[in-house]
Amino acid sequence: MFSLSNILNFQAALGVLANIFLLFSYTFIILGHRPKPTDMISCQLTFIHIVLLITGTDIWLTDISESLNFENDFKCKTTFYISRVMRALSMCITCLLSVFQAVTISPSTSMLNKFKYKLKKYMIYAFLFIWSFNLLFISNRIFYVGAFTNMSETNQMKITKSCSLFSMNYIIKGFILTVTTSRDVFLIGIMLTTSAYMVIILFRHQRQCQHLHSLSHPRESPEKRATQTILLLVVFFVIMYWVDFIISSIAVLLWMYDSAILSVQKFVMNVYPTITPLIQISSDNRIINMLKNMQSVCHQIFKEG
Repeated sequence: MFSLSNILNFQAALGVLANIFLLFSYTFIILGHRPKPTDMISCQLTFIHIVLLITGTDIWLTDISESLNFENDFKCKTTFYISRVMRALSMCITCLLSVFQAVTISPSTSMLNKFKYKLKKYMIYAFLFIWSFNLLFISNRIFYVGAFTNMSETNQMKITKSCSLFSMNYIIKGFILTVTTSRDVFLIGIMLTTSAYMVIILFRHQRQCQHLHSLSHPRESPEKRATQTILLLVVFFVIMYWVDFIISSIAVLLWMYDSAILSVQKFVMNVYPTITPLIQISSDNRIINMLKNMQSVCHQIFKEG
């Protein structure tokens, strides 16, 4: 019989393995072929998800911290900080991926077309800003998290088995909540806007193909397949975000996290980084062809042996 902890560990292990495979695949594509502008973004998103899944697994972190003799307070602050930074980066990079794909498929008559040939330059600036902002903004929260103590429960809220979030000044709490909410609403708004824009472009392209070729089901181009994949990722992210937001809001209002809420929230948080590599692997013909070539080589070696 599977317990919640076993399900969470299986989910994390599946996500880490899938993301590691995808990371190696993108690295091979970037080094050996002509990469797409969005490949570097997808590669970075994959790395972020690997770290996010590892920091969200209590058993792996407990083993690592015990082997390195880390104190509980240091472990709590470190894992909380890394986890929050990776979650924020996952949202920002997913948004960036959506924006860059919208620019990539924009028609020559669009205003976005002038940015199409400068994507690499803008990408570097975007990476620097996203990482710097999130690393600095979330750094203040490590002062309000630490190992669980025997203090009154009104002064701390248990967020994991051994870590607690301590109460903070109302002004600081209001500032953090305002900036975080504004950032999330802004990014999700951009994701939904670019997604709607891409849907319109795909719909127009579909009608043009049907008119020119008189086909009810024209062959999908790589750009169309990539766009559909990113649309699916964005929709999936937004759904998981709001589910996590509702769970977190209920916990904060009650100022209480029990083991069931923690497990459900952790499962919801890990769904997106676990499913993302599976969607990208199954929808990228370059990776599929690479797998087929590997299978052919292995079959040939086995046959000769």
